[in-house]
Amino acid sequence: MVTEDEAMRRAIALAARGLGTTSPNPVVGCLLLDTDGEVVGEGFHAYAGGPHAEIVALAQAGDRARGGTAVVTLEPCNHTGRTGPCSQALINAGVRRVVIAVDDPTPVATGGAVRLRASGVQVETGVRRLEATEGNVAWLTAVRRSRPYVTWKFATTLDGRSAAADGTSQWITSAPARSDVHVLRGTVDAIVAGVGTVIADDPQLTVRDLRDGSLAIKQPLRVVVDSRGRTPEKARVRDAAAPTWIATSDELGTGPDGRVDLAALLAALFGRGIRSVLLEGGPTLAGAFLEAGLVDQVVGYVAPKLLGAGRPALVEAGIGTIADAIELDLKDITQIGPDLRFTASLRPNKEES
Repeated sequence: MVTEDEAMRRAIALAARGLGTTSPNPVVGCLLLDTDGEVVGEGFHAYAGGPHAEIVALAQAGDRARGGTAVVTLEPCNHTGRTGPCSQALINAGVRRVVIAVDDPTPVATGGAVRLRASGVQVETGVRRLEATEGNVAWLTAVRRSRPYVTWKFATTLDGRSAAADGTSQWITSAPARSDVHVLRGTVDAIVAGVGTVIADDPQLTVRDLRDGSLAIKQPLRVVVDSRGRTPEKARVRDAAAPTWIATSDELGTGPDGRVDLAALLAALFGRGIRSVLLEGGPTLAGAFLEAGLVDQVVGYVAPKLLGAGRPALVEAGIGTIADAIELDLKDITQIGPDLRFTASLRPNKEES
């Protein structure tokens, strides 16, 4: 027998298995408990267009779901899209109680809790809400702001250098840290880099298993922010390993800095079903995103090295004095090999809080 709180913890862990493959849908996990509190079914949403977490769990449970409890990380949907409404499926299965972590904020899908209650099903919301929200933060942020959730990833020495004075930058961080970056890449829908980084370093911007160099089956969209279309024809980002979009000013217009309009870029990505973006490569591009208020999270890999000179990790972020410093809420510090990885979220503007 498991408690509903324990079941929700398991559902949140299950939901995380869908990171990077469900967009434009959210990640969702579900457990079904029978009348004795035993787990009789579990599932997660694995890919857009595939069965939702509740449907997978119901298929496992069969008749054992009748009279039981569904524990789900996001309010069961109440509409028919590529799949039917999960709220009605739970009603049809005879589920007596539904425990929900987070309400669905989308107008098209919300209302599942109302339908359940109208059919006599007991509904409780808010169980492990903060933890479930964190696990689904990219999708929740994207649907509320109509733009993808943006994580800026960078690697630096202890004194803040991303390259030596002669321009060399491979490898600032260790092999374990670089492997961790590929895990991070596998959780997002798109990887964004500036054309300067593409010209200087010729990155491939793919998700790979560094043990054998093999490519992951699911690859994020590669996006090169290239105001004037300078991406070389033979650049590795143009290969067949993953889809690529060269985003130019002719296509998206220009922002205040005369370069690609970043707000328009994110709006276009959202329109393509992109809900999470990893911003990589280019201290100037990172500065432009930060100055525009378009970064939600920062993941930094810090190597125990000193260079004393060379390219900084960040430039031109619109910060002229210490009072204008961008403040972060530190969420995690983890040692990866000899390096440190820190994860922090940007504090919301007063009007957003």
